Amino acid sequence: MAVTNHTLSPGVLSLLPLFYIGWSDSVLSPSEMTLIHQKISDLVFLTKEDKAYLIRHTDPRNPPSDSMFKEWLEVLRYESAKLPQGSKQTLSQLGLDIAKVHSTSKSATFDDPETIKALMDIEKELGVYTEEDLHSMIFQLGARHITPASKSATFDASKMLHLLDGKRADTKHKVRQLLKDPFFAMGTVREKEQHRLKTLAMTQALADQGYGSMAYPEPYGGVGDMGEYMAIFETLAYHDLSLTIKFGVQFGLFGGTIHRLGTEKHHRRYLEPTGKATLLGCFAMTETGHGSNVKDLETTATYDHTTQSIIIHTPHEGAGKEYIGNALHGSMAVVFAQLIVGGINHGIHAVMVPYRDPSGQLLDGITVKDCGYKMGLNGVDNGRLWFDRVVVPKENLLNQYGDIDDNGHYTSPIENPNKRFFTMLGALVGGRICVGMAGNSAAKTALTIAIQYGLKRRQFAPKDGEPETILMDYPTHQHRLIPLLVKSYMLHFALVNLGEQYTVATEEEMRKIETKAAGLKAMATWHCTNTVQTCRETCGGKGYLSENRFADIKADSDIFTTFEGDNTVLMQLVAKGLLTEFKQSFHDEGFVAVMRYLGSKIGNVIAEYNPYTTRNTEVEHLLSADFHAEALKYREKKMLLSISDRMRTYLKKRFGPYEAFLKCQMHMVALANAYIERLVYREMIKTLDRMEESAEKEILQKMTTFYALYCIYDDKGWYLETDYMDGVKTKAIRRILNKLIQDLRPELGELVTAFGISAETLNADILR
Repeated sequence: MAVTNHTLSPGVLSLLPLFYIGWSDSVLSPSEMTLIHQKISDLVFLTKEDKAYLIRHTDPRNPPSDSMFKEWLEVLRYESAKLPQGSKQTLSQLGLDIAKVHSTSKSATFDDPETIKALMDIEKELGVYTEEDLHSMIFQLGARHITPASKSATFDASKMLHLLDGKRADTKHKVRQLLKDPFFAMGTVREKEQHRLKTLAMTQALADQGYGSMAYPEPYGGVGDMGEYMAIFETLAYHDLSLTIKFGVQFGLFGGTIHRLGTEKHHRRYLEPTGKATLLGCFAMTETGHGSNVKDLETTATYDHTTQSIIIHTPHEGAGKEYIGNALHGSMAVVFAQLIVGGINHGIHAVMVPYRDPSGQLLDGITVKDCGYKMGLNGVDNGRLWFDRVVVPKENLLNQYGDIDDNGHYTSPIENPNKRFFTMLGALVGGRICVGMAGNSAAKTALTIAIQYGLKRRQFAPKDGEPETILMDYPTHQHRLIPLLVKSYMLHFALVNLGEQYTVATEEEMRKIETKAAGLKAMATWHCTNTVQTCRETCGGKGYLSENRFADIKADSDIFTTFEGDNTVLMQLVAKGLLTEFKQSFHDEGFVAVMRYLGSKIGNVIAEYNPYTTRNTEVEHLLSADFHAEALKYREKKMLLSISDRMRTYLKKRFGPYEAFLKCQMHMVALANAYIERLVYREMIKTLDRMEESAEKEILQKMTTFYALYCIYDDKGWYLETDYMDGVKTKAIRRILNKLIQDLRPELGELVTAFGISAETLNADILR
């Protein structure tokens, strides 16, 4: 359609500038939609067709296409150019002036004061007030630039944000814009029922934007991209962690389990209403008595062939499902239970179990209790569930990896029960990656508040009458915050890379993904807990006030260290995975693996006693990526060899495997930490290798160097004990770390600005 021959009516043209601006950031928020719908219904000059057109183009699940958006812009440019000079004071007036030119009705009300007021109300809601805004937004929309926070920084925060956001930049930008809307405004809500209802309403608003369905296939309202879902989850965690977890339970755990463990019949029935949040559900795995021990859960799902049904039963009080999010608001649960068919236990499987009727009343055999107030996350409705011989149809079994045929026999494409169990859990590993991302997002929020405050707050002067010193210029302040900031950057890229690997991983690759996800989740959430506390302390008494966010971030994120797996248990799983892989290499490669093992031991001995290696303090050597990579690799491999030797020794002494494991437990946690620190470093090096040369890459390289040296220095006791380094070398590393901290000091404002966390999302009075 040519711009000079468009068919838009005068009524539509009157609101077109406002619609264009409303969609200009790719987001139409709940507050904007509510007001626009109300005003459209009140405008008497709009025809029935006009209203239908305008309402149709305010659906966030079906935004204007790129071609239509471009057409709107061309129409506005063409029509506004024809107007007399000086007639474009506001968006409202621009639309009315264009409409008057095209109106053929003598009774048109485009000059009516009520009409003008209605359009100005919409304009005010969209946040555009001045002629300068008008000119800028009509002719120069789309530029997204963050003003540098520090003139002395050597790079641009907007470009760094682009690197951080990567291929998910558009989705993250939309979520950031949406969270600025007053509908999502946060405040301290002390009464849990009120807090839960607010969180539920915000979750529904996210579903209305289409965000709940992102990971699901297109026929069920999604785009089939788990990476998009992860990007939304990560960005929500800057804002409100109750909302983040509610979002994750509904669309990730409940919906994600249906998607990954169910088959087409389950997808067709459940995924679309789940993504729209018209079906609210919960993920009923954890039990009071078994916590992290999923394999030995006690809830049973017993198949009755005579009725073609499954009986869900909680055998005793301690087998009740615990800490279940959405338990109070939900109506259906994905229940993980021991599947018993023909008297044979086939292990853990997932079954869809309705527990409320359409009116919200509990069904027979169901008991639900509120977990009550928690340390944090009181916007999430956690509860406990018990099932007393609850009967559901056989079709409710999520049968991707285990099914019951028409003759009542159990079938599975995976014959080995252990492999089947780990395959089912592996399908859900995305949740651990998301929790790690959320923990790091919370840490970045705390760092942004603390560093921005530290860059403006002054305390103590060198002499009377002189300006007081900025907090961030004190070395103690720098040494407390800069290592944490660097680690958040490193974890960000490692988690994003892992998320992308997960979305395309084959079944063979998934076991390694699980190991990485367990370790990164543990490291990121422990990092979050430590970072939030340190940031609170660096803000003094101000940090203790609820108005400055630390209280809520600390309380809400603390649980991250124990849900989706207790961190200490996860680190043991990481070590078990490394030992299993080590053992498997001997099985698969035979003599070659044995020779490689012996070669590693000999190489280690040589390295341990090489005086040049242990005492080399040349700056070029200490800054070398080769040294960093070798030192981190040496620590991991030596620990792995040491634990394997210890295990063999205990087994030769006739200790059982479990007793041998217990004796090596602390060593295993240390091995897992060494592995994950090296993993983070390797992923950062891969990321840097993919980047073009720029000021932003240069800063990231400097932070990568800092991270590697900090990991080595932080574990200097181990390196000294193993004679890999001498004391003179660790002292030299400390001096270089001090120098790097001074180098990074001018970059701090820009580094936290690059996280892209808006003032509305930070919501800290300390920064106002």
